[in-house]
Amino acid sequence: MTSWIPNLKSQRGPRYLAIARALADDIAAGRLRFGDRLPTHRDLAWKLGVTVGTVTRAYAEAERRGLVAGEVGRGTYVRERDGVLVPPPNPGTRDFVDLARNFPPDNPAARDIQDALAELSRRNDLSPLLRYTTPGGEEAHRAIGADWLAGCGLRVDPAQVVLTSGAQHAMLVAISGLARAGDVILTEQLAFYGMKSIASMLSLRLQGVAMDQEGLLPDALEAACRLNAPKVLYCVPTLQNPTTAIMSAERRAAIAEICRRYGVTIVEDDVYSFLVEDGPAPIATTAPDITVFVTSLSKCVAPGLRMGFAAAPGPLVERVISGLRATTWMATPLTTEIAMRHIANGAARRMADWQRQESIARQTIARRVLKNADMATHPAAFHVWLKLPEPWRREEYATQARRRGVGVTPADAFAVGRAPVPHAVRIGLSAARDRAQLERALGVLAEMLAGTPERDYAMV
Repeated sequence: MTSWIPNLKSQRGPRYLAIARALADDIAAGRLRFGDRLPTHRDLAWKLGVTVGTVTRAYAEAERRGLVAGEVGRGTYVRERDGVLVPPPNPGTRDFVDLARNFPPDNPAARDIQDALAELSRRNDLSPLLRYTTPGGEEAHRAIGADWLAGCGLRVDPAQVVLTSGAQHAMLVAISGLARAGDVILTEQLAFYGMKSIASMLSLRLQGVAMDQEGLLPDALEAACRLNAPKVLYCVPTLQNPTTAIMSAERRAAIAEICRRYGVTIVEDDVYSFLVEDGPAPIATTAPDITVFVTSLSKCVAPGLRMGFAAAPGPLVERVISGLRATTWMATPLTTEIAMRHIANGAARRMADWQRQESIARQTIARRVLKNADMATHPAAFHVWLKLPEPWRREEYATQARRRGVGVTPADAFAVGRAPVPHAVRIGLSAARDRAQLERALGVLAEMLAGTPERDYAMV
């Protein structure tokens, strides 16, 4: 346990907020690090001369901001910030393999993008691509975007398509158009931390819903709708991040029916469905009038294009566009033009196919190297969800893996609310430079699983 005592001299306002702000400052300054255990509520209250209730409220506020995580019987710990891990002992070294990231590998088909840039450079007049354009996207670009969504299993009118700067931006503009500060947003109990960042920024209350191997549990969703009167459900039905769960068609229909009954709008994140051939149809096909469908080209083509799509029901399109106006006004026309050319000429589909085949190859390596591990995955997923055996704990495993040159993401980064957090880590297979580097990194993780925690490295 640390001997941390916050400096409240420069802090104003309620004491519990002052403690939470001081905690954030000390984490940012490096005085507190990931894994540090904070003083107990009673000890810190005695040191500061405040009530135990004040410290309890401070720690709760810090947890709401994603600064700390609590575990019954073990205390409160400094946690990762939005999945960003503490740097390795020797940051920047080529020996460190950051499998905490879920980035796609470099795609050799990127030569197509070079060709597109060269072609654009030969145009006599680029000025149309350097001006402000219609928020939501030009009509021709939205039509091509609708064609891409048809390949995802969703057919929509181009007027329903809003072009954004990536899926994270699409999520932000959708949520900002559907909810206001203080509203409840439901998501999976273990959720993509990008959604947690959005909720924190917009002062929304995030509520986790229990899951099984298929993702959201209908009974748990109905109970959450009945008790919390949520405005939005955010979920990843295909290759859920981090658990890799895939909802069956029956489960998707049940989720849609519950949301319709309780007046909840669904934001469906579909960024990974290109990896699953002949997968279930999107929820948006079952409930097109209450679903905003979100996807992007980041995972399947190139993250640097920052090309995303939000397909909304007619009455909600303008609300989504209002969020676009408030953030970037428009997706960047120059990169939008490049992205749409790639969709129109088939290059984007070829690049997505390459990513799927590369992911399959990396999953094959993972299943061989981690053959004795308890993990949830899919033959083409970008990541695996590794369930740790006793006596490993998630923070010990992540910290010791980092010391040995491999980054993984512990479950705390995805946990929503105060439900028990499983002792598990996410391993991003696509972040390694190549298959050989991936195999070496996974070998380190497998060797650790066969051993026991190095207790002299334990958090104190």
